[in-house]
Order: sequence, then structure tokens, then C-alpha cells
Amino acid sequence: MTKVPYKSYSQNQLWLLPPSIEDLVPQNSPARLVSEIVDKLDISDIISTYKGGGASSYNPRMMLKVIFFAYMNNIFSCRKIAVQLEQNVLYMWLSANQHPDFRTINNFRSQHLKSTINALFSQVVLMLCEMGCLSLKELYVDGTKIESRANKYTFVWRGSVEKNKAKLEAKIKTILEQIELGIAQDNTPDDDPTPHFDKDDLKARIANINKANLSKRDAKALKDVEDKMIPKLEEYEEKLATLGERNSYSKTDPDATFMRMKEDAMNNGQTKPGYNLQIGTSQQFITAYYLFHNPTDTLTYIPFLTLFRQNYGNQLEETTADSGYGSEENYTFLENNGITPYVKYNYFHKEQHRPFKNNAFIVNNLYYNKDEDYYVCPMGQHMTHVGTTTRTTESGFKSHIDIYQAQNCNGCPLHSQCHKSKNDRRIEVNHNLNRQKQYVFELLTSEEGLERRSRRPIEPEAVFGQIKTCMGYKRFRHFGKDLVLMDFGILATAFNMLKLYRKVMRRPMPHNIFTSLRPKTIRFVVYIDVSISHSESFPRTLGNDAKLELAA
Repeated sequence: MTKVPYKSYSQNQLWLLPPSIEDLVPQNSPARLVSEIVDKLDISDIISTYKGGGASSYNPRMMLKVIFFAYMNNIFSCRKIAVQLEQNVLYMWLSANQHPDFRTINNFRSQHLKSTINALFSQVVLMLCEMGCLSLKELYVDGTKIESRANKYTFVWRGSVEKNKAKLEAKIKTILEQIELGIAQDNTPDDDPTPHFDKDDLKARIANINKANLSKRDAKALKDVEDKMIPKLEEYEEKLATLGERNSYSKTDPDATFMRMKEDAMNNGQTKPGYNLQIGTSQQFITAYYLFHNPTDTLTYIPFLTLFRQNYGNQLEETTADSGYGSEENYTFLENNGITPYVKYNYFHKEQHRPFKNNAFIVNNLYYNKDEDYYVCPMGQHMTHVGTTTRTTESGFKSHIDIYQAQNCNGCPLHSQCHKSKNDRRIEVNHNLNRQKQYVFELLTSEEGLERRSRRPIEPEAVFGQIKTCMGYKRFRHFGKDLVLMDFGILATAFNMLKLYRKVMRRPMPHNIFTSLRPKTIRFVVYIDVSISHSESFPRTLGNDAKLELAA
């Protein structure tokens, strides 16, 4: 048998000159990209969070580089980051071989990034915008529910709190009346409304009772009111104050609201504490994010766009979203701010189907005479305007609804198909919303609208898929909205850096990638991995070494 030669191997081999960590980091490593970006950030806000004095602190730029790079590699635990600083040469290079422990990393995140991460995130987005990787004139918006760290059995429901509070107030009222007036409980009128108790007035009322003349029974009942019932009543009031306008919250994470989750371990849509995460994207880069308590997306749209404008100014020109955001309130906001709304509304797809179009009894299909303001029913009868009503949404927006009524539906052969009421048919019409829907329909069915609609599923929805499936970020790891926002802000910044690396920086990087930002026209060469299935965006004939030049 021929002897197999092996390369020389000795773990105790001495080096004539110690190696440099710089030589061990590949030129096209994402760690170099993170280092270049962080070196260009303005961190004056972070520096202002340090008190000064005492022992020396780790350089905040070094801490940012390590944390961003860790989140890029799906490492979110401070303990695991500390282990990487001891074992991984890329982390050693970013930290200059310094080794902050997990407590230091955690304190840096919670104390110095909680109020500053959004500014850092915005700076990175503006850098990407200058590089031509994204545009702040367009925004694709979508939301998803992400579970909180809180236990799912720590729920507090508004209905239960209000019910128990009312029972307790009724009990206190009965006891005090028995003591003060000597009225027997069975003689108390059942229809006597229970007043709302103010704890200060209640304590004053108890203090005015002459306790010396009370019987043992009344004294014991009064003591129970003071020691047990009043603290319980205060507890209910605190819970209602925590609830605010919500219907539920978690005891361990009061900022989390119970929502029905699509993804859970049982795959049956359980109700769990969580947050409604809203993001805006452009070219699959995250350009904005925020957390909301609303389980639905409709009422989150205007606050989200307002925050976007606060970060970047009035650059937004058009926005695209699904039918969950289509409402008169949202359309009015977009119209007043000059933003083109590629936003679907309910029944956008259904009203284009033949059964909907051929149904002559639907309000949308009735003939409307705008000059004389009346509708015509399928039998040719005029439905005249009989009144107007106003409806207010949860956010305070008022919609004006016009009411039309037929003159006489008795004996109509189409009555059973037209409506179920025994009286003459009445319809409610929101003319302003109908006008907005017509405008949106023309936008969505135009050539530009078809393009936006085809891109919408691969913009925010693809980002959610990458965050949840590829990065394993399916559950928040902190208690409280501020810390959850901080953690996701770090993730969103790291996600954009990773996206930039994958799209543009796969080839060896220049010494300073930002030297090319000075000219107005920048040209990038993107090397495309065509092992994935083809799409309409790229030709099918690209070879393995194909490249695509993008001009910014």
C-alpha cells in the first residue's frame, strides 16, 4: 500500500512574528462593511447618554460594530455575543481584541441605545438612499403580529375588570348605606344606580362615620371595606388606567396587547400577548418601523406615515399597501398631503368579478343621478335623499353618510331579492369614500398600479419572511415597548447592512466604500446568484457569471 503523505501539523508551532488579526479577516467580509458604516455614523446622541467620570468605558463605536455584526449573524443574546468576542476572529477584529462581558453589552443596549437607535437607523437609511439602493419617495407598508416575551396566561381583560369593579362598588354602597342609614339590604331598591366611587371621597365618607357607636357586625364590615375593598378598588382603577383604550394587556408586559397570532406552536391561531409591528420598505430595505397596540392595521397607517415624515421630511410621494389600510380616513390623509395612494380597499377584487357586476341590487350598481341627487332601484323607482348622519371612528375621524329611501316597496315583485326589511328600502351612501375609491381604482388598474401591486408581495412580506424564518426573529426578547423598539431597531439596522452586503458588496471591498459617494452618478456592479428560480425581473438566459450594472 502506498504511503499517504500528510502536511506538517503542529499545534505548538512558534511564530517568528506574531500574526495580525487584520490579515485573518477576508477583504469581502461583512465585518468590514459594518466597520465602515459605523465609522461614518454621528454618535453624538449616544455620547450624551454617558455621565462621565469613574472608570473608563468601552468605545461606543466598538460596541455598535459588535452588536450590529452579531444581529447580522442571528445572535441576539448578550451572553452569546460575549462568547463570540472570545472565540471568533471577526468579533476580535471589530473589538480590537477587547472583551466586554455580557452585562456591559446588555447595559449598553438598554441604557445608551434605547433612545438613540432610531436616529442611527435613519442615518443608515439616508446613506443607502445616497448610494442609490433605495428611494424615500416610495413606501411599501405592511404589518405583522409578533409575540411578546410575556406569558400567555398573564392576561387582564377590560370586560372582566369593569364587571368586577361594578360588583365591588355595589357591595361597598350597600355596606355604607347599612351603616349610615340602617337600611336593610333586602329593602334596597334594585333599580338604584350604583354611583362611581372616587377613592378620596370614599375615604372621607368612611372617616365621617362615628365608629364608637357601631355594632361589632358593622365595625367588622367597615374594617373589611377599609382593608380589603378599597385596595381592591384601587387595583381595578390602576388596571383600567393601564388598559387605556385597549381591551387587554399582560401583567408581566403591560405594553403588550393580546392578539390572535397566525404563527404559533399549535398552529391554531391562539390569542397571545404581542405587538402589531408596522414596517415600510423600499427595494426590500427597511426604511421605517414602529409598534402599535391595534390588532388591525387601519388605524396604524396615519401615525406610521407621520413618523416617517418626522424622520425624513416631506420626501414621500407615493405609498403602496393592501386592503387592510383602505379607509376614508387614510385616503383623506393621503389626499391632503399630496401622496399618491396605491392602497387597495375592501371588495377591490370582488367588485371586478362577474357575479358582483351582474347583481343589480347592490348599492354600487344602482343608477345615481348626481344633479337631482337620487338613486334608481331595479324596478325604476326613485330613491330620494331623506337625511344625513355622521359616524365617528375610534381615532375621532367623522364620516358623513347620506341616506336614501324608496317611496313604496309594497307589492314589488323583486322585494325578496332586493332587501329583507318589511318597510321601504333604505340605503346608506358615503359619496366622499366612493369618489376616493374610484380614484384609487383607476390608479391600481393603471400600468403603474399593476407594477406596484406586483411588487407589494415581494417588498414588506418578503422582509417579514426573512426576519422570521431566516433570522429566527419570531418573538420579542424584552419587556416593555421601549426596549422592544430598541431591540428591533438594532435588528432593522443590521438587516439593512446585511441586505447591502448581499446585493452590492459580495466582491472584495475597496479601502473606503464611501469615497464613491461624492460624485452625483454612481455605478455599482451587482453579481447575481442565479441558482434561485428566475423571475420577471431578470432574464432567464443569465449565466452563472452574469453581472448586472445598476446606475444610481
